Amino acid sequence: MRPLRYSINVTLDGCCDHRAGSTDEELHRYWAENLAQADALLFGRITYEMMEAAWRPSAMGARPDWMADWMEPFARTIDAAKKYVVSSTLDRVDWNAELVRGDLGQAVQRLKREPGKGLFVGGVKLPLALAELGLIDEYEFVVQPRLAGHGPTLFAGLSKYIDLKLVSRREFGSGAVAMRYEPRS
Repeated sequence: MRPLRYSINVTLDGCCDHRAGSTDEELHRYWAENLAQADALLFGRITYEMMEAAWRPSAMGARPDWMADWMEPFARTIDAAKKYVVSSTLDRVDWNAELVRGDLGQAVQRLKREPGKGLFVGGVKLPLALAELGLIDEYEFVVQPRLAGHGPTLFAGLSKYIDLKLVSRREFGSGAVAMRYEPRS
């Protein structure tokens, strides 16, 4: 069974708004390497649409003005990745994606049973639902050395505690720290 890993950037005060974090070449390289280890990405509608708007190559093939050269490996990796999108409001998806419909628990269990190295999930609402169902095998938080003072937080409304054990930790030159946890048995 391939594991499901939840990965997200978060500020020291718990904000997970993608605009609140900071990024640099080292972190982009880290995220590209992580995504390359996954067989597929699992997104909710909001995260899918946000990632598609930012990272899908334009029809003209030109790189956006805001994209630095060192962002290209991440852009290529996420563009090529297989994507599953959980949504009851979208009628169709493309960008190497397919819709996931029906019972969330059963659908994700089916994806986890497929052979491979693993699935990655990002976002806020979908991971909350997956945590409630006990389907996340690994949690990764890249804690940014910033206080945002606003924005969405992780797992708001979680109905029960989920105790975790630290399995790895990595510090970056920027002061960000990536911490990986697994649920305690």
